Amino acid sequence: MRGRPTQKDVAEKAGVSQATVSMVLNNTGTLTVSTETVERIRAVAKAIGYTPNRFAQALKTRKTMTVACIVPDITNPFYPRLIRGVQNVARAHNYDVLTVDTDSSEKREQHFLSWAMQGRVDGVIGVFFHLRVPDLSALLDTGIAVVRVESSRKAGGAQPIDDIFIDSKAASMAVTQRLWQAGHRRIAMVAGAGGPERVRVEGYREQLSAFGADPYIIVDEAFNEVGGLRAGERILESGFAPTAIFAANDLMAIGVMRALKARGLDVPRDVAVFGFDDIPAAPLVSPPLSTVTQFQENLGEKAATILLERLTGEREGAGSTHEMPFQLIERASV
Repeated sequence: MRGRPTQKDVAEKAGVSQATVSMVLNNTGTLTVSTETVERIRAVAKAIGYTPNRFAQALKTRKTMTVACIVPDITNPFYPRLIRGVQNVARAHNYDVLTVDTDSSEKREQHFLSWAMQGRVDGVIGVFFHLRVPDLSALLDTGIAVVRVESSRKAGGAQPIDDIFIDSKAASMAVTQRLWQAGHRRIAMVAGAGGPERVRVEGYREQLSAFGADPYIIVDEAFNEVGGLRAGERILESGFAPTAIFAANDLMAIGVMRALKARGLDVPRDVAVFGFDDIPAAPLVSPPLSTVTQFQENLGEKAATILLERLTGEREGAGSTHEMPFQLIERASV
């Protein structure tokens, strides 16, 4: 055998038709062959060094075999595990995953929209802060499937845009309730502008109102550690004297802890701190941070599964909504 191995070469060595090889290796159609045959074809392909020619496939099938995962900040440790979940499912179906960082910018989201409509991807899984259904409809018109990862409850709609979501409002209410049950009566909250800020602050505010207590909220322009540090300093300078601070994400919570320690305050003896997201650093800081986990990898896997169902035709019709679980993780910061 000379040159680059082909599907014909695989078929001859595996003793099957070229159509069967194509169906197995390209993961197209409904498999009607035995598991033993599938394993034999894959083993032969690996042994002779066969790899699919993606460019030729795209010309033939009009599919890129690529999906885009859109996130607002790749430096936020929340997102890599979400992307990993997408990759777990996409790779099992021979799809590549392209990650795009929009920097939480409306301009960057719009730029991605124009880029994707040039036929560069088959589907999109996105955390969008600015694009809405009318914007994303343009992708649907070009045959691109769309799944959104949201931070608030969604009801679904006529357009075939699927949503998975964590009820951030309910999670914030649960955190506030837990702090109240622990005896805290002066609970402050810090958040960064944009993204899930609104619903997380709303849950905190609503739960405190149910207890008859007044909220104290600082919203910084940055949804990160620096923003948390600044917000924490503002709280400490305000005279509010909180016994607990709830941060809208873990990076802000870590910034708050820095502000407290700089003032000589002990966490949690003087002020308890609760975060949101359960990033990898949460159990590693001192003291380990109490937080809300959203099971990010599961989120990514669910989003990719729904997207692949759209791409293969298994899922049709109007958009669907899927609520995913959250869980409070209590560590030594409370």
